[in-house]
Amino acid sequence: MQLTREAPETEQHPAADPAREDDDRPGPRPGGFGFRGDLVMALRFFSRLPTGRHRHEKPDLGRIAPALPLASLIMGIVPVLLLAGGIWAGLPPYFAAALAVAAMVLVGGGMMEDALADAADGLFGGFTPERRLDILKDSRHGTYGVAALCLFLLLRVTALGSLAALDPLAAGGLWLAANIAGRSGALWLAVALPPARADGASAAAGALPASRFAIGAALAMLLVLAIGAPASSLLGVMSALLLVALIVPFWSAVCRRLVGGQTGDLIGAGGGLGEIAALAMLLIFA
Repeated sequence: MQLTREAPETEQHPAADPAREDDDRPGPRPGGFGFRGDLVMALRFFSRLPTGRHRHEKPDLGRIAPALPLASLIMGIVPVLLLAGGIWAGLPPYFAAALAVAAMVLVGGGMMEDALADAADGLFGGFTPERRLDILKDSRHGTYGVAALCLFLLLRVTALGSLAALDPLAAGGLWLAANIAGRSGALWLAVALPPARADGASAAAGALPASRFAIGAALAMLLVLAIGAPASSLLGVMSALLLVALIVPFWSAVCRRLVGGQTGDLIGAGGGLGEIAALAMLLIFA
């Protein structure tokens, strides 16, 4: 009889209603699954852009990969507008290009730049896989890292400045296309290689199925064609995509040989290398 009397009270308790229980929790509900939720996850993983007050979900590369091309496009909008707007306002092309690159660094939280510096220090500053991984994990930068960072920023600024002097919009389009190709292409490392460390950011984000990478790569190619071809040429865009497709497996092989796998820094560095390679090819055909 006691159990019979208590049952209705338990059913009427607010904790038994999942919707009301969720409403009682602090903060808004999470974005959930679906492409919108995947896009928010990609922006949170690769940028510092505001994405609302939804609770953060655990990063999942299988969800991030298909949304990354669009996330890269969103990340590049403000830097490209700053580049074109600065030149139209009368700024010298190279000065406007430097401002735009600085804006991209801020939007991305400096993660690609830091990844390149860490990768250069780690891969070329150690003599054993264990020592290289230790250096990769170290937040301090050595000579290799500083040189790689400076060269990356210099190549970005000079490429954009030289193009922007002729056509600011074309320069912005080529940069966007190169950035999308580089970021999405670099995720191949998460398909081809196991995590080099069990406690790294890449390992925490889970494995990336080849099918999910292929979806993201296909969307990236469509965006690169749509954005880059008008600013360069169809031959230029196809050549840029081909070069990225060659560099990414090469970078993957270097990482496998030197550390036996991939890390978040190595994936980020691959994105930077892919961007510069695509920019170079697009500049040739611009």
